[in-house]
Amino acid sequence: MTKAIIGISASILIDNGDFAGYRRIYVNEDYADAVIKAGATPLVLSINDEDSVIDEYINIIDGLILSGGHDVDPRNYEENPNPKLGQVLPERDSFDLKLLKKAKEKNIPILGICRGFQLINVSYGGSLWQDLSYSDKDYIKHNQVYGPEITTHSIKVEEGTKLHNIFKKDTLSVNSFHHQIIKNLGQGLKLSAQAPDGVVEAFEDPNYRFLLGVQFHPEMLHRVKDEMQGLFNELVKEAGEKR
Repeated sequence: MTKAIIGISASILIDNGDFAGYRRIYVNEDYADAVIKAGATPLVLSINDEDSVIDEYINIIDGLILSGGHDVDPRNYEENPNPKLGQVLPERDSFDLKLLKKAKEKNIPILGICRGFQLINVSYGGSLWQDLSYSDKDYIKHNQVYGPEITTHSIKVEEGTKLHNIFKKDTLSVNSFHHQIIKNLGQGLKLSAQAPDGVVEAFEDPNYRFLLGVQFHPEMLHRVKDEMQGLFNELVKEAGEKR
């Protein structure tokens, strides 16, 4: 049986070594490893603005992961940049939004992680706090800085959600590497998990076959926490059914 193909949206890395300024296409190895462990074939999707190439990606893949990376450009949710906004990459926003739109048109299973989670929210008409400090709430630490395989705070997983069906747990410890959070949840998205301070940590589209977004990084945890690998296993299972 042919393995399902899972597309992983790539980012741009600017070399600061011997080839300073040279642009490289990349995704962290963890994404590919988690997909392979789930029994599928990973395919890194290079950023471009050619609709014909993006259409071909969509024709090839059976599932889509929108990976982490740069901050989402606030112009996508009709805001001007605040001083604490991180680095943005508008060409990637455009690419990922096209991938998302075309994947949904083909009913392809979708998983958004960190930036991917935030971008999906924006695509549904939601918005972001450009930095935690711009909200008037007191928050726990959401950027642990170090130790990708270390979990640093808990989340509450909502019963009756796809995420709860995957994790089989009401609470879970996760890692955390972000300074932005959801301000307004996109229309049609359902809260799946939240941190103790109320920050949205996961959502899903209950009207779509399989669309999940998580603010934490399961790809960094899949080797040490079986439930995190389960998230990729479920994506691959859904992708296999598409075939």
